[in-house]
Order: sequence, then structure tokens, then C-alpha cells
Amino acid sequence: MTPTSPADELLAQARALGDANRLRLFRYLVAHDGPVAVAELTDMARLNHNTVRQHLAVLVEAGLVDESREVRSRVGRPRLLYRADAGAASRWDAPGTYVWLAELLSDALSRQISPREAGRLRGVQRAAELSDGGSALDVMEADLARRGFHPRREASRTRVDFILERCPFVDVAAVNPATICQLHLGLVEGLATGLGGWEVDELVARSPREAGCRLSLRAAPARVR
Repeated sequence: MTPTSPADELLAQARALGDANRLRLFRYLVAHDGPVAVAELTDMARLNHNTVRQHLAVLVEAGLVDESREVRSRVGRPRLLYRADAGAASRWDAPGTYVWLAELLSDALSRQISPREAGRLRGVQRAAELSDGGSALDVMEADLARRGFHPRREASRTRVDFILERCPFVDVAAVNPATICQLHLGLVEGLATGLGGWEVDELVARSPREAGCRLSLRAAPARVR
């Protein structure tokens, strides 16, 4: 079924790129100026020919890839050729929030884990990369800001709330808020675990178009030595 709105289209594309093999095929096509035949994609991906065709069909249906038939003068059946859609390439191949979202979905599918768990694992990894960036709260706030959430901190002695004044995934979250919110919740849980000192209490979600979700953390209990 062809997406009928921009939000539906974004969600369909995120789901299509959530598969690691499709993401790899798409990026290979983005890197090529001209159309590419199935045989070349099969060699690159090291997958069965029919499997590659099935992946390409999903990418075409989602509007990520254009399919055309080869124009040839010699005898033989014209090949099907594929190239990345120009608009989709600029949206999904440049570093940004939607590429990050697709990679997280890809990770969840390939490991057969929930979106929340995929986010949590990435958060722990992210914490290790940012562990020298200051206090745990400062690092979390900076990472939320970097992702485009526009966080505003409200703190007491044992509790901190981040009011997220923008949803960087608004178009996709409006269609499937459960998946997007769970990815984000898992990410912050992983950050808190990896950085130490704080635990995620809850995420109170609001309409992504209104924003204002509240992410609450509490001081972690002191470890008994």
C-alpha cells in the first residue's frame, strides 16, 4: 500500500530502512550516480538474488528507490535497474536524526529485541563515548540537545525533570508514538546506567506535535561496598 501522507511516508521509509540489509543496499545506491543492476547488488550484499529483489521491492514501495528497465539495442531481456530516489537520499543518507532512528530500528530487528532494549544498548554505548564530558546530568542534557529535543532542566535535590520542548521525530512519532517513545526511553535509561548516579523514573509522553514530554530521573541509591 502506497503511503498517503508525509507522515505515513516517513514511517514506511523508517520501517524499510530498519532492516540492516535494506539499509546497506540503499546506501550503496546512494553512493552511485547511475543506475545499478540486481547482479551488482547481489555481489555486493552477498545475498541470494531473489532475496535482493525482495528487499528492492520494499525500498521501491517505500519511495526510497526508483526502478526502471534498461534501454538496450542488443538481443536479450532488458535488465531492471535501480537508483536511490534523490529526495530520499538527501533525507536518509545525511547524518541526522532520521538516519539515527533507522539505525536503531535496524539494530532492534537484527537482534530481535524490543525498540526500548535497542535504545538502552545504544545508550550504554553512548555513555562510554561521553563519559569524560562532565557530570551525568550535564552529559544527558547535552546529548538530548544534540538530538534536537531542546531539553529544559527542572531540578530538586533528589529528582530531575527534563522537559522536552521539541520532538525531532515528530512526523514518525505522530503515526507510531509507542515505538519512537520506547526507543528514546531506552536510550536515556542506557545513558543513565552507563554514566551512573541517576535512574530513569518515567517518561510522560505528550503529543509529538505539541511536545513537552517530561523525562523524570531520580538519584540512584548509593552502592553498598
